Amino acid sequence: MSHIDPQVHRVLDGEIPADGLNAAQREQLATLTRAAHALSAVPHASVAARVMAEVRRPPESAGVRLARWLTERHAVTISFRPVWSLALAAALAAVAVIPGHGPGPVIGDQEGIAQFVGRFPGAKSVDVVGSFTDWRSGAVVLRDDDHDGIWRGTVVLPVGQHEYMFVVDGERWVTDPLAGRYVDDGFGRQNALLFVQSIAR
Repeated sequence: MSHIDPQVHRVLDGEIPADGLNAAQREQLATLTRAAHALSAVPHASVAARVMAEVRRPPESAGVRLARWLTERHAVTISFRPVWSLALAAALAAVAVIPGHGPGPVIGDQEGIAQFVGRFPGAKSVDVVGSFTDWRSGAVVLRDDDHDGIWRGTVVLPVGQHEYMFVVDGERWVTDPLAGRYVDDGFGRQNALLFVQSIAR
């Protein structure tokens, strides 16, 4: 499962400047910026093809990444917002190429990106449990870094249909009211349905 740092999300949304990011966050931001540029540079290619081209790009040296970040820092502005739906898909996939402790995760042909968002004002913790976690909490933890009551998380999941629920404060199970599709859980409640599609074709 691959996550985008919430502070980097805020920079991409134009809420905070990039100057306050640490080295790892700046590196992630640079990778996401390149992914968004890759989408803009090839207007006739499919989103999946452009994402996979960015994911397969050989890693650059630290010096080259730093130089690219310094020269493109002003590109991380509100100008991204009109193409945010396309840029986000590339950005999430490009996280797989960020160096970390060894080679990073790669999104396979039978995997896709899922984003969970829930509004839980006053909550101390929010997890997502589902068929993809064997209904155990702790695997998909959402975050509310700006304390506005909106909890978010992005993960890589297998392609297909998944059932899920939110777990608030470790004990209250809540069906996602924005899911749109539901299925009975056999215990008098409903699980939300999530359909994950592959980004590769």
